[in-house]
Amino acid sequence: MKRIRYTKYNGELAGDMDLEDLMQQLSDYLLDSGFQDPLSRFQELNGEHTLENLREALRQALEYGQFEQDIRDKLDQMAADGEIEQLIDQLLDRMEQQDYIRTDRSDDSSRMSGSPGEVGEGESSARFEVTDKSLDFLGYKTLQDLLGSLGRASQGRHDTSHQATGVETNGSTRPYEFGDTLNLDANATLAAAMAAQAANSNGDGVTWPIEVDYPHLHVQQSDYQSSCATVVMLDCSHSMILYGEDRFTPAKRVAMALSHLIRTQYPGDTLNVVLFHDSAEEVPVSQIARVKVGPHYTNTREGLRLARSILNRQRKEMRQIVMITDGKPSALTLPDGRIYKNAFGLDPLVLSETLEEVARCRRAGILINTFMLASDPGLVQFVQRVSAMCKGKAYFTTPQTLGNYLMMDFLSRKMKTVH
Repeated sequence: MKRIRYTKYNGELAGDMDLEDLMQQLSDYLLDSGFQDPLSRFQELNGEHTLENLREALRQALEYGQFEQDIRDKLDQMAADGEIEQLIDQLLDRMEQQDYIRTDRSDDSSRMSGSPGEVGEGESSARFEVTDKSLDFLGYKTLQDLLGSLGRASQGRHDTSHQATGVETNGSTRPYEFGDTLNLDANATLAAAMAAQAANSNGDGVTWPIEVDYPHLHVQQSDYQSSCATVVMLDCSHSMILYGEDRFTPAKRVAMALSHLIRTQYPGDTLNVVLFHDSAEEVPVSQIARVKVGPHYTNTREGLRLARSILNRQRKEMRQIVMITDGKPSALTLPDGRIYKNAFGLDPLVLSETLEEVARCRRAGILINTFMLASDPGLVQFVQRVSAMCKGKAYFTTPQTLGNYLMMDFLSRKMKTVH
């Protein structure tokens, strides 16, 4: 059971700093995907989650990060007095107490050598783990940024073109049918009863009392809202961090934001994550931020097969696959378990088996929306065929605009293709 320890406020800078702001400034380090960005101040840390690397990341965040002026003045004074290391120790303790990180520093003594004259591994090998609280916060911040750029946040569940009887009405009515929610429209019901009585009165008009019978009942209609099962397919082949651009970290951020949105605004929905590279595997949503790029090839067919298997277990009215990729299919899992690979062009065997899996998704009623992070002609042709087969949408976008397009698609549900 998590305990909270209360201490006397002593006015120290470590207690005045906003940890959420600090976590946001460390996000590039905490969400590292293996891309060596020459412009990143964390590039030399290689994404390794050791305490020594975290200390260095904190040191650089304190030195170059954006803080309010009074905090910046105090930081500059502490740097001049040589007290930054003490501040980092206090921040580490506070981050651990508030469950932003978990460390194994308590085990350091067991790893220290007991032989005289030998140096143990010490803190340089001690590791830390980013907690689910931190990852959820980073997902929330990403979602906040994305919805802010869209101009408004959409609340509620997924609207459809269908109508049903419910609590929130849309102004229209219809005759009552057995099984409807009895959300009675009194005016329409009385009008129907009066019209029926007048028709049967032989010219005497409406007389009192008015008899309301079963055929006269009218109910108010509301917009029918459905639940949705979504599988996000993330391409984690090595090309996602090649060619001088990190495409995988933005994809992870969007998946984290989508997870936060679904959990908080669409509680009836489900979200699963599938990584595909030489093969494919499902990972828990809570582990998205910790994933790095994998092998070189792109086994799209295996990713679709696994995603379809997951969705077939979901009893939802709407089922969809959101595929984020930057490469054409270049690998295939053979019936005997071996991986067939061919990175040169669109291999006919790989292409045919992948499109057959797309056809299986279509027959299962699964929509495939594809978000492309590249514009290779062969890749564009493949995506267009996938979209045509599944009546899905293809978004040709960039790592910078991926989140906007994906959120607009998820929130608006408008059937259109963005080029």
